[in-house]
Formats: sequence, structure tokens, C-alpha cells
Amino acid sequence: MAGKRVLLIIGGGIAAYKCLELIRLLRSHGAGVTPVLTRAAEKFVTPLSVTSLAAEQVHRNLFDSLEEARMGHIDLSRSADLIVLAPATADLLAKMSNGLADDLASTLLLATDTDIIAAPAMNVRMWLHAATQRNVAALKADGIRFAGPAEGEMACGEFGLGRMLEPEEILAHIETAFAEGPLSGKHVIVTAGPTREPIDPVRFISNRSSGRQGAAIARALLSAGASVTYVTGPAEEQAPEGADIVCVQTAQEMLEAVQSALPAEAAVFSAAVTDWRAREPKTGKIKKSGSGFGLNLEFVENPDILRTVGGMLHGRPRLVVGFAAETDNVMKNARAKLDSKGCDWIVANDVSPKQGVFGGPENKVALVTASGAENWPRMTKDQVAERLVEKMRNELLS
Repeated sequence: MAGKRVLLIIGGGIAAYKCLELIRLLRSHGAGVTPVLTRAAEKFVTPLSVTSLAAEQVHRNLFDSLEEARMGHIDLSRSADLIVLAPATADLLAKMSNGLADDLASTLLLATDTDIIAAPAMNVRMWLHAATQRNVAALKADGIRFAGPAEGEMACGEFGLGRMLEPEEILAHIETAFAEGPLSGKHVIVTAGPTREPIDPVRFISNRSSGRQGAAIARALLSAGASVTYVTGPAEEQAPEGADIVCVQTAQEMLEAVQSALPAEAAVFSAAVTDWRAREPKTGKIKKSGSGFGLNLEFVENPDILRTVGGMLHGRPRLVVGFAAETDNVMKNARAKLDSKGCDWIVANDVSPKQGVFGGPENKVALVTASGAENWPRMTKDQVAERLVEKMRNELLS
């Protein structure tokens, strides 16, 4: 990041204090920081502390006579290599989504053609509110990158999605935005991990997927410069830093998250989606009857995420990659899946117990396309990811 300039717009939320450490990290990595404070942000951090850490003047007022004599808000918005909005409050996201410009921050965001990363921070109910989700979807469609939010405990005492990422995590997103790789400017969706389908409030059906392969693919894409939306079920593997992370539980939630993340140049569906769900999950915990009789549950099929995206008539990613985790007739089933799902490639792997790859560090796969199949040697999941991303790069840049 040496020589890069970041315009940091600090919004009005308790998480604004994290921006002080973010400024320090950016400068330690060689970037210059031009800070902008909203009026509400000044309630949480002082202009003096921000100025001291950034070693630059803090910009606060749209109607500064000296600045605006030179059209300062235009200069500020276009002189930066990247704009970071943190914390991105519900108010700032709404203004940006609807093109409002009633203060310096919102005017800068409207007057720029520079890439923007937004790091949301708000109460969980505010984040999940339909209006906020509409605004986020519109901003993502406009090309705004999102760093978070994360799930965790908030200053208000509630727990859930809405916590701003830590400074080191936001820095990883900034590094990704500055990365110059062959897939720079390309947006790729990656699904990973298992899904969980509730039976009652304490039980669910799922599978043994660890999420390791999906995380490895996302990391390889980030290293190649791609912008990655990482939609993950409750996986063991830590989500890759630098990706836009969306955490889900059920297959329906995963489908909705994928649809919200579109458009994209490519999509890799490595998640092990649970094929079935209980038709009517019980609202109370199912108790043993003590009669010795078994439990009967009625299941229905989950939505087919790969077929839904692969069969899109409008807005379909140029490259759709599916995974076929099979225990028998691996290649036959993979070819059938390629034909029936409307995808371009299938990564087929044998997940029978004797292979020991399901949840493990290694994988043995074959890449199945309309022109044939390539059997790859057994290798680590990171190596599988690097080889797959190399193939994707050649396809997307051809």
C-alpha cells in the first residue's frame, strides 16, 4: 500500500473508536489517510485524536469557505485511491443508496468514481430491517464493496449481525482492493460449508462438511485480485479475511444470500447443501414418548441453488462451477449433474469414508466439463483451490 491514499469517512457510531487503530495500521503499511468526520462521529472520536494519528487535517464541514472556494469536496472525492466508510451507519448507507448529499460525507460519496468499501456497524435489528437490506442490495449492485458486518456482542447489549469488523479485518479488505492480480475487478461468489435444517428448536439435520475447500477457493481468488462474496454455512473453517462474508444456516437462506450477491462474473458452489428439510419443524422440543416407538418426520426437498443460478436467463454469471460430492458412481453422477444443473463445470470428488477427504485437509477431484474430464492427483485443498482458480482465470480472461 506504499504511496496509496485512503479517504477515510468516519460515521457516527460507537465503533468509530476502531478507526483510530485503522488509521495507525494504514499508515504503518505505507498508505496516506485523509480523514473525514461526520457531525455525529465527533460525538465518539475527537478531531484532535484523528488529526494526530493521520498527520493530516480532518475535513468536517461541507460549507468551509476556504475549501469550497477550490471545490474541495470534488478534489477530496477524486484524489484518493480508495474510499473507506467506517462505521457505515444505517443513515449513511441509506443516503448513499438514494443519492442524498446533505453533508460533506454524503456529498463526497456521491461525487466520486473511486472504489468504495463500506464497513457497516449498527444494531442487529437495524441491519436486518428490510429497508437496510434493500439499501445494501442496491449498493452492492452499484459496485460498492462491503467489509462485514460480523456477528457478535454489541455496545447496546444485544448479540447478532451488525458488529463492525476489527481494524485488522478491515485492513485485509483494503489490501484486497489494492491487490493487482489477474482477476482484479472481477466479482466471484463462493459458497462453503454445510447448511443446517431445523427439526425442532434444538435439533437439525446437516452433514460433515468443514468448509475448508470453499475457504481455500475464496483465498485463492482473493490472491488473484478478485472481489469475493463468501456465503458460508456453520462451518468449522474460519472465513477468509478480505472477502465479503455472509453467514447463513439453511439452504433457503443460502439461496437468498447468493441471489442478493449477484451480479457476478463467476460463482463457485462448493457448499454441501442439505438436500432435505423438515416439512413442518416443531415449535417445541420433541420429547421421547417412552413407548419404544420410533419418530416419524416428513421431509421435503430444499431449493436447488446450483440449478437456480445455472438456469438463470438474465444476470447469470459467465462461469458457474458446481461440486459433486459422491460416494458411488462418482463420474457418472458428476456428468449427470453437469447436464441437469445448467452449470459450466463440475468438480467431482469421492467422499466415501475410505477416501477420508470429507472434512479433511486433502482432496482428490476431477474437473468435469462439456469437453471431457480431468482427473487431478490427490493434493491439499489449498492446491486444489489454486489449480481451480488458475483454470477460472484462463476462462474469464479468454
